[in-house]
Amino acid sequence: MKQWAWIALLGIGPHVAAAPVDDLLTLYTHARANYPTLQRAAAQTRLASADVDAARAPLLPQWQLNVSQQRAGGAPSYNTTSSKITQSVVDVAARANLNAARAEANAQDANFHVAKQALLAELAIRYFDMLTAESQLATYTANEAAFAELVRQSEVRVAEGLSAAADVDQARAALGLAQAITQQAKEALADARQALQQLVGRAPEQLKHLKKKWQPAVLQPDPQADTLADHPQLQAGDASISAAKERIHAAQAGHLPTLALTVTSERAPRDYQAPRTSTHSAVGLQLSIPLMMGGATLAQERQAVARRDIEIAQVEMTRRDITRNMKAQWEAAQGSITQIKIIEAGAAAAERALAAIRSGQQIGTRTLTDVLNAIQTNGQAQLQLTQARHRHVVALLLLKQAGGRLTVDDLAAINTLLE
Repeated sequence: MKQWAWIALLGIGPHVAAAPVDDLLTLYTHARANYPTLQRAAAQTRLASADVDAARAPLLPQWQLNVSQQRAGGAPSYNTTSSKITQSVVDVAARANLNAARAEANAQDANFHVAKQALLAELAIRYFDMLTAESQLATYTANEAAFAELVRQSEVRVAEGLSAAADVDQARAALGLAQAITQQAKEALADARQALQQLVGRAPEQLKHLKKKWQPAVLQPDPQADTLADHPQLQAGDASISAAKERIHAAQAGHLPTLALTVTSERAPRDYQAPRTSTHSAVGLQLSIPLMMGGATLAQERQAVARRDIEIAQVEMTRRDITRNMKAQWEAAQGSITQIKIIEAGAAAAERALAAIRSGQQIGTRTLTDVLNAIQTNGQAQLQLTQARHRHVVALLLLKQAGGRLTVDDLAAINTLLE
């Protein structure tokens, strides 16, 4: 029986011990399917596509069928059936509206790509924010444990007459401060977890961390503004300008006549005698000439011109914002590489200093204050190194986003750095 019990435990042990783990790609899969902002952008894309079909409809054949029942004097009632098919031949306004709808659909497609890139970047930001919050909590918890141990050691040394009672009070004061900071770190981690859950649509599991031996790579040269031709935000803006120009043409065409081909057919009783019917058919051209619209056409043209000018100004502002953001993100990524190198040297020195000061405190060459300061310095140095590594990874993705080239492949490349 004992042998079977051990076999059973060995069989289920790995399944019990394996805790679910999340990484960037796993969370992106959930966010891609559940994030309302992206779902709204997708719905707006479908709406723009439907608007194109609606704008095309006036240029396609229109068919109306009417059936009416009539009665003349004391004669029995009779039915009249009429049919009219209309095909637009010349309608400049409808053609311009169709072109505008197509341009607006292109703009919305580009905006949808912007939304997808924004989701990728925001997921990375919140993912590494949570990792940073976990590192902060781990650091402050370790500091708290170290201070608690110092309190215990101080109490022992005071009891043995090797230290003054003030050392205990000093250690307890440091412990109380560490406990308060730890509580703040717990609250920050809970908020970071909630922020990631808001984006993904479910509570995140244990997250994978950056590999400890990972080192940042050399960056490409500073990107230039002339590489922005395929930026989706600018593509959306250019398409919006094109749509606005077409709306101007549509408004101006309000003064122009329209021409349509018509085919009519009517079937009615002959001489009001229901049993005897006749059918009349005709093919013709229908010309409509607008004469007076109460100033509406001119007002619509001014509105369209104003909207075009708004779009042109917006695109220029977007272009300048993108150029500045690309420069800022490149500087952030480049600066984080230098920062990592500097902090790595300081963190290694802080570890060596803490070990030496602890040894000195045991033999009486270092005071308790020296140990407390060394613990805080080392913890802060290790935390700053972790934060710098996280900032660099996020800066790489934000640099891609600033240039309008962030894709799932970039997220997958970062995902390979996790363990």
